[in-house]
Formats: sequence, C-alpha cells, structure tokens
Amino acid sequence: MQTVILVLVEVLIVIGLSRLVGLAFRWINQPLVIGEIVAGIMLGPSLFGLVAPGLASTLFPPETIPFLNVLSQVGLIFFMFLIGLELNPKYLSGNLEVAILTSHVSILVPFSLGTLLAVLLYPLVSNASVSFTAFALFLGAAMSITAFPVLARIITENNLQKTRLGTLALTCAAVDDVTAWCLLAVAIAVAHTGSFVKAIPTILYSLIYIGLMMTVGRIFLKRLANYYRRTGRLSQLVLALIYMAVVASALITELIGIHLIFGAFLLGAAMPKNAGLVRELAIKTEDFVLIFLLPVFFAYSGLRTEIGLLNKPELWALCLAVLAVAIIGKYVGTYVAARVSGIEKREASALGWLMNTRGLTELIVLNIGLSLGVISPLLFTMLVIMALVTTFMTSPLLEQTYPKKLIKLDVVEQEPEEKETDTSGGKDYNRPYGILVPVANPNSQKGLVELAVAIAINYRQPAVVYPLSLIELQEDYGFESTPQEADRVIAQRRQQLEELISRLEPSEARFYMHPIVCTSTNVGRETARIALLEQANLVLVGWHRPAFSKNRLGGRVGQILTNAQVDVAVFIDRGQERLERLLVPYSANIHDDLAMILALRLLVNRDTCRLQVLQVVAENQVRNELSYELHNVMEQLPQSVSDRIDIKIVEAIEPIQVVVAASEAVDLTIAGTSRAWGIERQTLGRYTDELAIECRSSLLITRRHSQISSHITSVLTNEKLQLKS
Repeated sequence: MQTVILVLVEVLIVIGLSRLVGLAFRWINQPLVIGEIVAGIMLGPSLFGLVAPGLASTLFPPETIPFLNVLSQVGLIFFMFLIGLELNPKYLSGNLEVAILTSHVSILVPFSLGTLLAVLLYPLVSNASVSFTAFALFLGAAMSITAFPVLARIITENNLQKTRLGTLALTCAAVDDVTAWCLLAVAIAVAHTGSFVKAIPTILYSLIYIGLMMTVGRIFLKRLANYYRRTGRLSQLVLALIYMAVVASALITELIGIHLIFGAFLLGAAMPKNAGLVRELAIKTEDFVLIFLLPVFFAYSGLRTEIGLLNKPELWALCLAVLAVAIIGKYVGTYVAARVSGIEKREASALGWLMNTRGLTELIVLNIGLSLGVISPLLFTMLVIMALVTTFMTSPLLEQTYPKKLIKLDVVEQEPEEKETDTSGGKDYNRPYGILVPVANPNSQKGLVELAVAIAINYRQPAVVYPLSLIELQEDYGFESTPQEADRVIAQRRQQLEELISRLEPSEARFYMHPIVCTSTNVGRETARIALLEQANLVLVGWHRPAFSKNRLGGRVGQILTNAQVDVAVFIDRGQERLERLLVPYSANIHDDLAMILALRLLVNRDTCRLQVLQVVAENQVRNELSYELHNVMEQLPQSVSDRIDIKIVEAIEPIQVVVAASEAVDLTIAGTSRAWGIERQTLGRYTDELAIECRSSLLITRRHSQISSHITSVLTNEKLQLKS
C-alpha cells in the first residue's frame, strides 16, 4: 500500500510540474511538449537528484519505477493509436511525388550519416553484448525521425496549412513517419535476434500482420464507421471494443517481436477516416492520455536521463557531433531534395528546419532503444539533448527563414477584390482607412463591429474594416491542433463572421468588410502583428472583465494595448442602438486628442451626430487648451460639422462625477487613457476604472501610439478636394 501511495504522489508531482514548465515554454513560443520533456528531466538525476539526492530517492525510490514504466507504456500505446488515427491519407494527396523524394532523401542522408557516426561511437559508448548492426540501425533511425504531431502543431499555429510549404511539409512528414517506423521495426527485430538474417522471419510476420490489418481488419473497421454514420455517436460499448482492439493489436506486434507501439499505431492508421468518428474518438481518448499518462512517460524518461554522465570535454564533443549529424543530415537532405524537385530556396530551407522537428517521437524511439539495451544511458542522454535542441530551434529558425509577413494566410487569399488600391502617388490620405476589430464572439459583438463601421465609412475616403477572429490553440499535440481540424474550425468561425456581417446596416457597409480568421497561440501578440501587416489605423477591441484578476484592463486587452504599434480603442458596450450624441471629457493630452479626433470623424461621417466636449477644471484653474494639432484640425472642419460641437467648461474637484452625470444624456462617451485620469500600465487606473463601471452610456477608451494623426486629416483633405471640384 505504501508503494501505491508513493506512486500516486509521484503522479501528482509529475502532472503539476509538467503543466507549469510546459506553460512556461509556451510563453516563450516553444511547443508545450518541450516543456513537459524538460520537466521530466528536472525530476531525474540531472537536477532534482543532483540538488536534493535524499529527497529525490525518497520520492522516487527504485521500487516505484516499474509502476511508472507500466503507466508510461499504456500512455505510449494509446498515444501511438492517436497518431495513427490522425494520420489522414489527405496529407498524402498534395505534391506526392515531390514529397516521396524529399522525405526519403531526408531519411537516407541522416540515416547514412548516423550509420557512419556509429562506427565512431560503437567502441566508445557501447559494449560487445550489442551487435553493431542493431546499434547502427537504431542510431540511424534516431537521426532520421521527424515528429509528425509536433510538426503538425507548428504548421497549424503558423497558419501554414493553406500554403504550399505547409502542405508539402505535412506530406513529407507523413511519408517520413511511415518509413521511419518501418526502419525502427527492422531495428527492433535485429536487436531481438542479434543479426539481420535472423530477423527476417520477424520482418515477414510483421508484413503479414500489416497486410491482414489493411485488408481483413479494415473490413471490420468499416462496419464500425457505418454504425457511427447511422447512430451519430460513439457509445461506451463501442469505445470499449475499440480500446480492446488497440491493446490486442499492441500485444500481437509485441509477440511478433517488434514492439507494442506498432500494433497501436497500425490500428489507428487502419481506422476509417470518417471525420465525425475520428473527432469524437480522438477527443474522448486524448485528454486522459495527454494530461495524465504522457507526463508519466516524460518523468520515466527523465529519471533515465543523466546529464551528469557528460562529465568530460570529449563526451560533450561527441554530444555536439551527434547534434551536428542530426541537424545537418536532416536539413541538407531535405533542402537538396526540395531544390532538385523545383522548390525555391526560401521554402526549401524552411522545409529543412521543419523536418528537423523530433520532439516526442524521438523520445519514444530512444526509450525503446534503452529498454532493449541497444543504446547506453550515456548515448541516451546525448540523443535526448539532440531531440530537445532540434525541436527547440524549429520555430525561431522557421520564423527567420520564412517570416510570418511572407506567409499567405487563408484570409489573405480570400481578400475581396473590391479593396481599394493606392493610386495617390504615395500620398497617405488616399490609402484606405483601416480598422482592425478583434471579435472574440461573433454572436454577441455586433455593436463593436457597427461602431467600427461608423468610424471607418464615410464614402469620401477608401475604407476597410477587418473583423478579426483568432482561434487560440490550447493543446500542443491534441486533435484540435491537426491542420484538418483547424481548417474545419476556421471555416466554421468564418461562417459565423459572415452571418454577423450580413446583419449589418446599411447593407452597403458589408462591401467594406474583410474578415480575417486564423489560429494563434498568443491572441494579443498576433493581433498586434496583423495590425501592422494590414497597416490598420486603429485597433478597436471589446472590453471584458478578467476572470481571475482585479486588473480591469488585463488579459488579452492589456496585451493588445501593450503590443500594438498603432492607436487602440477599447469599447465597453452598454447596448445603445443609436449613435447620435457623443461626449468627450478633454484634459489636453495625446490620448484625449485621439478621443477628440475619433469623435470628429464620427461627426464628419454621420450628419445626425452631435458632440459635447467637456472640460472639467478645478476652481481658479485655467482651462485646458486644445493641442496645436487638434486646433489645426478644428480649423479645417466644415461649418456643417463645427456647428454640431458644443464645448462646455465645468468647475469641480472630482472630474469623474461630472463626466458620469454628463454621460446620462449621451449615447457614447469617448475618453482618453492618460495619467491625468490615473492610467497605469495595463490597467484602466483609478479614475478610468471608475468611469468604466459608472458611465451611463457606452464608453470608448482611447490609447494613442503615433503622434501623427491618420484618422481625420485625410477625410478633410478629400472633402476639400470635392468642394474645389
């Protein structure tokens, strides 16, 4: 009983630390799986055992390790089933000839280099009980592997799935996966029997089983798909039968003499790819596997990883040699094959870095090799370091080689042809005035989009409104991260945005809408990036109260305010349908200037709007004069606009109560975030916080980034040109 309690405590520690370290790695734009692997290493002799050896031996005594091994093996079986399940034949439909050549060369080159490296490493890190053939095969397989789940995640989070690079990378990785697993099966068979000749019966049995699964097995599995089509759901009984089949298939491949994981992978690959069936089966299976069982596998691997074994400079030199062979072999093989196939340099280079992703798949291969005794603990540690480095470097090198600004997003492909082009000879006022509107929920943020339309569209200046819907990916290698599932969710969200746009009035406004839908791992940072990419003049974002913070401008809104290098306005919608009476509390700072300029733009755009400018001053205080820029803008206003502006000066000690009282008579209050109102970093500040709560009208809070006005001068210039003509 004491052992069971210890195992449960270990699992508790493992899951908690895996999530914490994983989230920390997500924060630095790295796959969560890298953080989870690092967390496992931290619990082993490399860190925990080094810092607190007594506590480490108490919490992770030798008698509990077999229990962790059993849990990790169960996790691997079902994880490999999920990989096979999600390996869709559609990934093999594009550029197949190019992909087959590229993927096989990208395996052949590192495999060959790994075999040559084995000549050097075998006498140094192996022993006579292991045949050189098995050692060389395992090292070659470790060098040539690509982690399809992590690569698919990187493709999805960079919105590459609609590009030629993304399609080619997925196809190459899918072909690579199948080939690499076959090589690994041969390596395991050789390791079991001692020579390639003796392994031939095992290989033949494996081929027979694969043939049976892909013929007879698929017949039975197709009946399962037909049953699912009729019922539309996956009952517990059917799910139990599927799980039994996974375990049975794993046992068969283990008895044949390869490994448990191959049977599970094979059953997943043979499953009919009915979209609904795959989705429901994956969602029901993966949460427990990814959250509970796989972290145990990472911890089990970490307990076997001893970085302290690399205690000599020459050993670190060997580790660097392993790393160099892995990176250069995979990159050069991929790059050369892609270039020969006609892929241009930048894409070929990006493909080379993508195929270097090893991650969790590499860790599975290494653990099999260590369990069979083919690779030593020292080489295991070197290869774990190689797996971490090659996966860690993929995202930054991809960004450097193929920056996001060059990626042709799904939404960019579908930009309407009506979008105005710059025919002004470089004059900024003829460039379309753009507002980016992050829409978290298309069903409830119609008011936000309508306000954007009111600010942007005046029929005197080209304009465009970008309703932006970012689908945040939560899991690293979950089903939702697969490109096919991401495409489905993107299409669904785009449909919701189109329905929102179809309800806008006047109907002419719909032609100015250019919806953007894509995936993201950091909504605030991605919104800021897209604002620059689309050259938006303003980001108009809806306000929401953070769930776990008193910071009223925290979370994504705070991130957008911090990161966006354009003007930002935060809208608090009180549900007013009219937009005719405007209020601007003015205290003479750049953020209040932006509030005034947006209010003036609304006045110019809508003939029925009226504006009250409220200046609250203390007793005997001089009134705040308009800034020089704003004064010039006011001077250029047509008489029809300036007649609808009323400037009111009120003496009061506390300005907030005066503003709140004035807001009762208007539809929209526009206030600048500034230190005069108590603004603090990523917060509304005391006064503006209070205004957000007590304001009786809808509220627009403005934060200015640029000192140069781009919101109204172009409108006034166009209006003057029209008057002259």
